[in-house]
Amino acid sequence: MTQRYWRIQGYDGSAHIFETKLEIGQITYDQLKQMLKTLTAQAALDYNEIVGAHAKRRTKIANDLLAIHREPASATFSCGTHTHFVASVVDDDGKMVRYPKLS
Repeated sequence: MTQRYWRIQGYDGSAHIFETKLEIGQITYDQLKQMLKTLTAQAALDYNEIVGAHAKRRTKIANDLLAIHREPASATFSCGTHTHFVASVVDDDGKMVRYPKLS
């Protein structure tokens, strides 16, 4: 059976700025989502934007700058807008693969 990995990539606009690969079993879904938020905050946000991203929803300072988005048909998560990070399940050759339903 082919090994599966999370491929994490970062982009500043369309410029590729970061890439790493983790075996599927090395990280949970919740840890993966938190990692995407942390990478995005480090690369793209100022202190006030980070505070707003963690503020209570619908308050004056709240924002969605660290919202996690999931592509419905695959195990692909993303965080950020212009500077953004994406995590996808890939095989040994780097080809995206379908993965079981995510929680």
